Amino acid sequence: MRSRLLALSIAFALLFVGAPRHTRAQNSGPAPPAVRQRTMPKPAPTPGADADEEVERVETDLTNILLTAIDKNRRFVTTLKQEDVRVLEDGVPQQLFAFQRETDLPLSLALVIDISKSQEQTLPDQKTAARAFLERVMRPDRDSVAVVSFTGKPLVQQALTADRASLNVAIERLKVEVPPDDPECEHSQTVQDDTRCWSSIWDALWATTNQVLLHTPERTRRAAILLSDGFDTSSLTKKDELIDFAVKSNTVIYAIGISDRENYPTDDGALRKVSERTGGRAFFPKSREDLDAAFAQIEQELRSQYLVSYSPSNKKRDGSFRKVQIEIVNPALRKEKLRLLYRQGYYAKAGTK
Repeated sequence: MRSRLLALSIAFALLFVGAPRHTRAQNSGPAPPAVRQRTMPKPAPTPGADADEEVERVETDLTNILLTAIDKNRRFVTTLKQEDVRVLEDGVPQQLFAFQRETDLPLSLALVIDISKSQEQTLPDQKTAARAFLERVMRPDRDSVAVVSFTGKPLVQQALTADRASLNVAIERLKVEVPPDDPECEHSQTVQDDTRCWSSIWDALWATTNQVLLHTPERTRRAAILLSDGFDTSSLTKKDELIDFAVKSNTVIYAIGISDRENYPTDDGALRKVSERTGGRAFFPKSREDLDAAFAQIEQELRSQYLVSYSPSNKKRDGSFRKVQIEIVNPALRKEKLRLLYRQGYYAKAGTK
């Protein structure tokens, strides 16, 4: 499977560096060996980063977890203090090094948009809401956003940029394309028939994380915002593999489950799993107003998080998965039954124990 993922990564890289921005590359089968050896160029610095950013890339044994707290009325709680919470790693209480609100970190976001048949009726509303989201959330001097579309394979419509105009152009040109001789995609049996008839959600998210977000500076908040019905039909990547990779890459996934509900349902369970296990959330809008509200919630959440830092009591650098649990210990706050959102674990660095 890992060799398949490598092949997927390289194929995605070729799309990234070589495909015309105004067309969608067609499936042409496996690439010849000489093409497979091509690699992506070194990414340009993320807007907002400067030379001092490299100073931040130092070895540290601190574990950093982003935390969001929401009350029963779905309002963000912004008054938590360090003494209000307890952090456990593999069931062992940890001593906190820092607990503070993080409201000003640069954002590295990717809009990952499904343009398969199920999105034909809803795509215009998605495009409008996405443009409005960029207008509200982007700070051109600090943040960068990419636009990735997918059917049976992903295509970078716009690489990470702080240029809102370029992003709006990329969003505007998104459209659902189906084979003219099979507009309902009823006769396509394999991915080789026509990738436009398929939906590779987990491949698209894996490739977006690996080829776009993973190359951003360490001190940015990485997030992928997925708009899809959640039904994957052709990915080589397994859902759990994607989740593990996103966690390792410190990438949060927000999922917006959307489709033409009269003809296409949404896989709520799959979308909740990939989002909540990476520290994000899933939304299931039923109207244009709900869709706008989902984007607004994501915006608020990105600006209303706490950074929880601690030095793990388990000092082994064995690459193992460490389960993280955060609890409210303040008796008054416990009565409010706050909902805490955070990634539920991380992989320890491999190396000398």
